[in-house]
Amino acid sequence: MSASPRDPLARPDGRDSRWEQHRLTRRQELVDAAIRAIREQGASIGMDEIAASAGTSKTVIYRHLGDRLGLYIAVCEAVDTLIVKDVGTALDHSVDAADLDQLRTDPRPALAAVIDSYLRLVERDPELYRFVTRRPLVDVPVEQDPVTGLSDAIATTLAGIFEGPLAESGGDPTAALTWAHGLVGFVRESADRWLVDPRRLPREAVVHQLADFAAFGLTGVLGTTRTTS
Repeated sequence: MSASPRDPLARPDGRDSRWEQHRLTRRQELVDAAIRAIREQGASIGMDEIAASAGTSKTVIYRHLGDRLGLYIAVCEAVDTLIVKDVGTALDHSVDAADLDQLRTDPRPALAAVIDSYLRLVERDPELYRFVTRRPLVDVPVEQDPVTGLSDAIATTLAGIFEGPLAESGGDPTAALTWAHGLVGFVRESADRWLVDPRRLPREAVVHQLADFAAFGLTGVLGTTRTTS
């Protein structure tokens, strides 16, 4: 007995598969075109300019990406992938090069690697970074904010390397995630300020400063003696 067109066990129509692949390919092409336009024309670019750069219309962009918010989120996802990949690679390299004892006694190399990977993106793609962090096209609902999602992803990765040494030293492992989120916010705010500073220091100098503060705290960098009340 042959399967009816509505039979859920029927083999998928090859045309449907081809159309779905075409849709995904076209979507990626539009995102790539938007990223190129942002890099060339700046973070304040509008939808008309993005459509013109892509050689299409806003209607076509909306058809494949939904709306302005859809385009913004799609661009953010592409940037997020780059940052998370770079941060993960930096962490893997620094953690592989040090055992837990070294990480516990000197977390600075791992922190410097993460900070450097973040600032490299800011330095390499300033307009794209501004576009993501300043949200020029839309007001993003809190629950859909991709910047928050990126912060969560990086913080979770960092917390994973803090937890082991923290537990071994008898500390509270739950502090790892709190510290990780604090570190992400600290670096992101510092990066934003560094990007607009007309007397901007070289990236290496800023990485050094931030890694020192993140690893040793205010007491350590100021050379003061810790006291308890």
